[in-house]
Amino acid sequence: MLMRYVAVAAALAAAPAYAGEAPAHNWTGVYIGANIGGGWASNGVGYAPNDPQASNLFFAGGKPAAASFDLSGVLGGVQLGYNHQLGSAWLIGVEADFEESGVSGSGSTSGVFAPYYTAPFNAPVQQGIEWFGTVRARLGFLPTSNLLAYGTAGFAYGRVGQRGSWDTNTPFAFGGGAYDVNCFGVNPSCFAGSSSKVATGWTAGAGLEYAVLRDWTLRAEYLHVSLAGGSTTETVLGDTAGALPSSFNAAFGRVSLNTARIGLSHQFR
Repeated sequence: MLMRYVAVAAALAAAPAYAGEAPAHNWTGVYIGANIGGGWASNGVGYAPNDPQASNLFFAGGKPAAASFDLSGVLGGVQLGYNHQLGSAWLIGVEADFEESGVSGSGSTSGVFAPYYTAPFNAPVQQGIEWFGTVRARLGFLPTSNLLAYGTAGFAYGRVGQRGSWDTNTPFAFGGGAYDVNCFGVNPSCFAGSSSKVATGWTAGAGLEYAVLRDWTLRAEYLHVSLAGGSTTETVLGDTAGALPSSFNAAFGRVSLNTARIGLSHQFR
């Protein structure tokens, strides 16, 4: 009888210790989640004439200097992926995400030109990332069963829009040949244009993910997203009376977007 009481007491004493141990998290499986964060980037724009009259304007001092500007804004979206845990310390996986983006920015340069007399001009530009997505591989290390440190890299795509104008409060016109410039009646923008396209590129980053419950994980992640640059044709707005409207090209550099975000994912087993 005494030995039975001793065995029961030992079992009761050991029970709280076993109850307090969290089970090891199994990372293998499909997951889906949402994220929110911010993005920032810097970019630049340069200019080149498309016809003889635009060349004449640029030669007269009307060429805008190359401009640089910053972009920033809020972004958020969803992620879907699959993890495969390799033993107790390593993980491989694949993930796709899609983000709505409010990242945008603007800049301008100014100067003076002299088609007939010296006059000031201003050349503002704007650029924005409307949305983007990535498809990435992930390689992770598990310092503990519930904590994942990972690196990630892969393919990126996104819609990037830009616009620009060439503004002056001094009306003027000149022409001859196939192209014409008319800046009367279109104050202040003499030339203007916009464009938008889906650009492609690459992405790479790293993050930390923690299993807070059996089927839920929290993450903090940094991604660098690089997308091909775009261009906009800025065309004269005034009536050119049968001639072709003069134009010049505004070429934007490659978009190098940095993002920092937090996310929550649910794992299916």
